[in-house]
Amino acid sequence: MIVERFKHPLRFYFLATLFPWTFWFIAAFFSHSEAAGSSLLQTVFALAGLLAPNFIAFVMIYQDKKLLSDLLGRIFNFKEIKLRYWFITFFLMLMSILLAQAISVFFGYSIDQFQIAKSFSFTSGVFPVWFLLIAAPTLEELAWHSYGTDSLRARFNLFTASVLFALYWGIWHMPLSFIKDYYHSNLVETGALYSLNFLFSLIPFVLIMNWLYYKTNRNILITIIFHVTAGYFNEIFCTHPMSKVIQTGLLLLFSAYTMIKDKKFFFAK
Repeated sequence: MIVERFKHPLRFYFLATLFPWTFWFIAAFFSHSEAAGSSLLQTVFALAGLLAPNFIAFVMIYQDKKLLSDLLGRIFNFKEIKLRYWFITFFLMLMSILLAQAISVFFGYSIDQFQIAKSFSFTSGVFPVWFLLIAAPTLEELAWHSYGTDSLRARFNLFTASVLFALYWGIWHMPLSFIKDYYHSNLVETGALYSLNFLFSLIPFVLIMNWLYYKTNRNILITIIFHVTAGYFNEIFCTHPMSKVIQTGLLLLFSAYTMIKDKKFFFAK
């Protein structure tokens, strides 16, 4: 099996942490500086951190011609993808946040959450936020699902590989909380509950995303679209942070349903 050729998960994840963390702590320094050009330097180093795992993945894949051929053959592989997986990819995150907001209204939270937000909840250096909402998921998934996920899957069942990655992913994001006015730094300021919710929400999110990934013949574009919709639909409305906690519960229920319905898919080696 091609997945068995992903032989170096420790090397990949070590390097995919070392370089982004280095760049992001430098970006954090410039984000708190008022010197001329600080905003540009912040953006350059923040972007370098996003690009680093892609460079690492490409170098590791390029050394194996079969892995390179496999990568080029599945980025835009749309063969035999069932319609329901496309529907879930495009609309699950939208439906989950709308339902979460509706549930929150019954607990006294404002119905104004359904209004379209007039501005985004964070900034992104010199780039517009809408660009980051597309670029960041794209760059991340090109790295995680070109090498990272399969390197774990070669050693663990899908459930274990997904949970391990979700825990790693939460730690991987941590330096972003030091970059002024970034999503993660603003999230920390909202309180411990909402920060912990972000970390915990990664578990059902990754379980669902990897379920889609392997159900669609390891289609990377599917994971990119799913990740983009998660960021976009959670920003487009005037969503109260508590609704995102409720959304995590809904995603947890959906991921549990998929695991119960298809136990062998998640738990077989």
